[in-house]
Amino acid sequence: MIFVLGVQPFYAFCQETKEEPDGTEGEVFIDPSSDTSKKNKRPGLFRGRFTSFKFGGGFLYEYAGYAQDNNSKIQMDSLGTPLKGEFKVRDFRLVASGQFRTKRPISWKAGFMYDGPSNSWFVRESGVMVGVPEISSSFFVGRTKEGFSLNKVMNGYAGWAMERQMALDVIPILADGIKWLAYLPKKRIFWNLGIYTDWLSKSQSFSTYKWQVDARAGWLPIFSPETNTVLHVGFNYRYGEVADGQIQLRSRPEANPAPYFISTGNFQSDHSTHVGYEIYYRTGPLMFGSEYYWHKFNAPKSGNPEFHGGEFMVSYIFTGESRPYQTNTAILGFVPVKKSVFKGGKGAIEGVFRFTSFDLDGGNIKGGQFWRLTPMVNWYLSKDVRFELVYGYGVLNRFAIKGGTQFFQTRIQLTLL
Repeated sequence: MIFVLGVQPFYAFCQETKEEPDGTEGEVFIDPSSDTSKKNKRPGLFRGRFTSFKFGGGFLYEYAGYAQDNNSKIQMDSLGTPLKGEFKVRDFRLVASGQFRTKRPISWKAGFMYDGPSNSWFVRESGVMVGVPEISSSFFVGRTKEGFSLNKVMNGYAGWAMERQMALDVIPILADGIKWLAYLPKKRIFWNLGIYTDWLSKSQSFSTYKWQVDARAGWLPIFSPETNTVLHVGFNYRYGEVADGQIQLRSRPEANPAPYFISTGNFQSDHSTHVGYEIYYRTGPLMFGSEYYWHKFNAPKSGNPEFHGGEFMVSYIFTGESRPYQTNTAILGFVPVKKSVFKGGKGAIEGVFRFTSFDLDGGNIKGGQFWRLTPMVNWYLSKDVRFELVYGYGVLNRFAIKGGTQFFQTRIQLTLL
């Protein structure tokens, strides 16, 4: 179960984007003192003398069960982690955000999260965003997502799937530094550039790099609010210096309670380069897209391995809603709900089918290969409540055998924005 309150406000200067909160980056902030704000008052928003305040939190709970063939059982024995059905707390979050009462748009946010798997608290996205409308830009300083991959940057609670694709596990979920975001409405070009260090995050489990730089840029060949159609094309590049001269890459099979199916083990490397594409087409309730990434590590003793993987997906919202696209950050937001179950409606019902894969065999490293097919249903009972019902079938190629596993998963998600 997930319960999320609070989102980051900024980008008041962007005229093409509607007020669609995404929880990470991209909510169009409306000054609390304005007439528009009074007409669209949001719960939990407080006006202060120097800044507004928005408080919130989150909680997520889920279940995963499995059915294995004999080879899969042998593989899990080799890993020393047999599969078993399990209910599990995913995370619990506390969030605060607001905008300073200044002429230039300056917003702030702070987040703290309890991570169920590690039984630990972490500082999540926290920092200050300064809008520079003169150049259609905004600058964020603090702890944030690097800006690599649309699916990685967008709010995980707004995603179409229960988990992000495995190939993105190589990229740390957070980093400390500065990020420049921009969108040029006339040319429909977007980009974000970031540089980060581990000065404050060195002791954090996500901090696997001393420093890194990211570039994400793209174009909207089609952006038509009139026909509710968007074609998004993007390219990602990342370079990073590995912390302590060694790194381990690993991934779960898109089931958080499950053990790591594929893993390189620790290997020596001083830096890595990452490239990939993202392409999404959405017209009304139909959306399909793909992201694919290549991760190249400078590791002579391991044969300079290159690992790769990606996702191909299609989504259709049977009740007619359309997942909003946010030009200011070039990401997708939460599915809106026309009429909630709690007001006599049927909510929004989304069907998703996706194929994902990740190959951790590269150079002389044999970390394994895994692919998965996942049909699933998302039922948004209201804008605050989401239920996910998931089936998956995956094949692991590791230890010189191929094993198949069926996944049976469910999740309840509550949100208050």
